[in-house]
Amino acid sequence: MRDFFRKRISLTITLVMFVFGVLVATFLLLIGGGFLLQYLGVISLAPSPNQGLGERLLSILFLFGLCVLIGTSLTAFLSKKALNPIRKVIDSIHRVADGDFSVKVNLKGIGELEELSESFNKMTKELAGIETLRSDFINNFSHEFKTPIVSVRGFAKILKENPLSEEDRQEYLDIIIKESERLATLSTNVLTLAKYENLEILMDKNPFRLDEQIRRTIILMEPKWSVKAITINLKLEEVVYSGNEEVIQQIWINLLDNAIKFSHTDGLIEITLAIFNEEIHFSIQDHGVGMDEHTKAHLFDKFFQGDSSHAKKGYGLGLPLVKRIVELCQGDIIVNSEQGRGSKLTVVLYK
Repeated sequence: MRDFFRKRISLTITLVMFVFGVLVATFLLLIGGGFLLQYLGVISLAPSPNQGLGERLLSILFLFGLCVLIGTSLTAFLSKKALNPIRKVIDSIHRVADGDFSVKVNLKGIGELEELSESFNKMTKELAGIETLRSDFINNFSHEFKTPIVSVRGFAKILKENPLSEEDRQEYLDIIIKESERLATLSTNVLTLAKYENLEILMDKNPFRLDEQIRRTIILMEPKWSVKAITINLKLEEVVYSGNEEVIQQIWINLLDNAIKFSHTDGLIEITLAIFNEEIHFSIQDHGVGMDEHTKAHLFDKFFQGDSSHAKKGYGLGLPLVKRIVELCQGDIIVNSEQGRGSKLTVVLYK
């Protein structure tokens, strides 16, 4: 707060000093010019007994005109210097509007100008990051859609153009069905994420038991964690939460699916639910591969997958969906992970 007032006061003082400086400079130049002109005999500052009223008025008008001329010239000159930083910002804004997000502004001297410079550079950095994410999203989206389509087309051509044994024919049909299902799932996930991204308020809120919903979700996901012989340890307090039950379940499904995906065979997943000072804390911890800093930084980016080899099944949409739903619930999500030692994700909801 002290820094805020210091910067505001510095701007006020600067403006006052600017106006005062122009007035003082004009006055001094006027007086000096008047004495110079009197010395040269052009005018007389002291009234002469021989001067008529018209001559005196003419002298006063001359001095007044000289004051206006000098003051205007000085103000224009000093204003140009003072407004140079603003012109730099305006030029930089035009460059940003044209799509150049690499532009930087470096203004020094006045607190507000320094603050403007820092904010502007932060804005361009964020815009550059958004542009990169947009390009990556388009590329990844195209790749994820193109791969199953090309696969379906290729196997369909083989079925049409080549005589095959019944065994090969069934195998290729199974691949086509699998890729079609993958494409349908991807489309559904994209539409679901788009739906929640365009929502601002969750409707149809009702009180329900979070702990029971989490237990049902674990049973629902049993085919996935049992095939890897994963042990799930539960420590759930009885918690009643008022929200959209169908939407909230998407959080547990995607977080559990992610934990299963990156857990080792015969691994362990620990799930806890507790209340701390009117805050509901849900945490899910696996002991799998963990994440590096780059993965943690982009964990909630659409289509981002830490496993670049795509060895793990997924589309990079589950965690962005979780984050958006948590935001709609006015909650928070916290990520703790260490490469090779697993990950812990904590969702905080407020009662």
